Amino acid sequence: MIFLNLPVKDLAASIRFYEAVGCERNERFSDERAASMVWSDTITFQLLTEAYFATFSPKPVADAHRTCQVLLALTRDGREDVDAIAEAAAGAGGKADVRERMDLGWLYNRSFEDPDGHVFEAVWMDMGAMPAATGEQQAGPA
Repeated sequence: MIFLNLPVKDLAASIRFYEAVGCERNERFSDERAASMVWSDTITFQLLTEAYFATFSPKPVADAHRTCQVLLALTRDGREDVDAIAEAAAGAGGKADVRERMDLGWLYNRSFEDPDGHVFEAVWMDMGAMPAATGEQQAGPA
């Protein structure tokens, strides 16, 4: 399993955002400082207030609106699903298309930010249609 711990400024707003993009809140691991937002059987986003997040690291908490430490890529079942999650993100307090859409035919990718500036990529790939390598690295999700 993967637990992605993310610092957030407004826990309630972040919960609404993550629910809008498809997560379910696990009440057993949520309180006034943290929300456990289940994406899948293997991936959970642990949203921690910045003050609580800071207790887990000796380093300063980064402002994701100003810096980028990680890009989180989530696969989707189809191009329509990529579009749907990007639009849901924009409608729930985030930003869609924080960089240009990528459409290689066999790969479709849109990026979005959560309200705290954490960057996600929604990716659909048709591996059967992926061109054979020609000596150059094939473009894919960042």
